[in-house]
Amino acid sequence: MPEVINLYSDTATTPSPGMRRAMAEAEVGDEQLRADPTVNRLCERVAELLGTERAMFLPTGTICNQIALRVHCEPGDEVILEETAHNRHYETGAAAALLGVSLYPVAGDRGVFLPDQLLEAIRVPGNHFPRSRAVLIEQTANLAGGTVWPIETLEAVCRTAAQHGLRRHLDGARLLNAVVSAGVSADRYCRAFDSVWIDFSKGLGAPVGAALAGSAQFIERAWRFKHQFGAAMRQAGIIAAGALYALDHNIERLQQDHENASELAAGLARLSALVVEAPATNMVFFRTTPDAIGTAELADRLRDRGVLLSLMSDGRLRAVTHLDIGRADIVRTLDIVQNCVA
Repeated sequence: MPEVINLYSDTATTPSPGMRRAMAEAEVGDEQLRADPTVNRLCERVAELLGTERAMFLPTGTICNQIALRVHCEPGDEVILEETAHNRHYETGAAAALLGVSLYPVAGDRGVFLPDQLLEAIRVPGNHFPRSRAVLIEQTANLAGGTVWPIETLEAVCRTAAQHGLRRHLDGARLLNAVVSAGVSADRYCRAFDSVWIDFSKGLGAPVGAALAGSAQFIERAWRFKHQFGAAMRQAGIIAAGALYALDHNIERLQQDHENASELAAGLARLSALVVEAPATNMVFFRTTPDAIGTAELADRLRDRGVLLSLMSDGRLRAVTHLDIGRADIVRTLDIVQNCVA
């Protein structure tokens, strides 16, 4: 079996030796009692990074989204988001199942929608309709190709939302990819939002964890739902130490992932059998042309030769670069893809 090149997702990263040492040596306490010193340091660090009053450590980004929307919404409320958003497609209907909240999708351009589109989506107040309560923005926009929301557009949408009494929530799973790509600070991106979260287990390379941030009042209420949804932990400093290590060592190097994605996309685009979308950050989406082999068949061939990609429901293939993928892996991947489509 060939050595695997795992481009399935940036969640494929494994902890480095330095991260493992930090986790093994972490000082711990009872996180449920807010007495784990490593978790507390992580939360302080995240709040400082994002420019918020407080932050909360959680196991996953999905639970970050659910807790934030539960704080902002009541059952029967509606959340406006772009039609490709992760919350709509990949969280098993949790907003409906756990929160009693409905989602109103807006058709954006590569994951980005405009203030006028938000205005069209906001419901007229009335007893017959759901109440438009919140707007959710995903930065970067995953299914749209890892798109970075321009800061001017993001702020304009949030201004419009605020003017109409909507809460603003930022799904920042890959927010730091946007920071590195666009040169806009994390706190600038977060300034217009009532809540925001970042993920440690994607490009930052930690094995588990995310952090939800906002005002002190928001986080205090969020703690109730953290317990209610079963996301309160005990000696969680062991995994929080991995997240702290990631913040110390793995933010600036995200640029390498973006460069590797650009090199991969350029190489794929030279193959006449493929149609390739220009990458914005660390994701490359492509499909085969009608006269070539099918996209699913190509995915199978690549898997048999040790290259793992995501086959999306719309027939595209997605390759995601990360800290366990080097330039040699890109070169080898391009060679294998060329052989598979020949």
